[in-house]
Amino acid sequence: MKFLKETKDGTLLLVYVQPKAKRNEIEGIDEWRGRLKVKIKAPPVEGKANKELVKFLSKLLDAQVELVRGETSREKDLLVKNLKPEEVKRKLGL
Repeated sequence: MKFLKETKDGTLLLVYVQPKAKRNEIEGIDEWRGRLKVKIKAPPVEGKANKELVKFLSKLLDAQVELVRGETSREKDLLVKNLKPEEVKRKLGL
């Protein structure tokens, strides 16, 4: 899985975000970018989409999620703490 990288602290999840969507959802894998495509309702203003993304994934994965790279980019790297890539993949239903 290109979009999941194991680290000592958990799993690095590489995502491509589409803000201002109708609802928060996992769109699937963007093969071209090698990232998980996630739709987020919030607009990309004042970090709202970032907060919503972290909240959405934390709830979905039932784990602590932290944005580590891509604050102002659509391509973001998130750290899913204390979960192995296989668990993240399973919880995402992929």
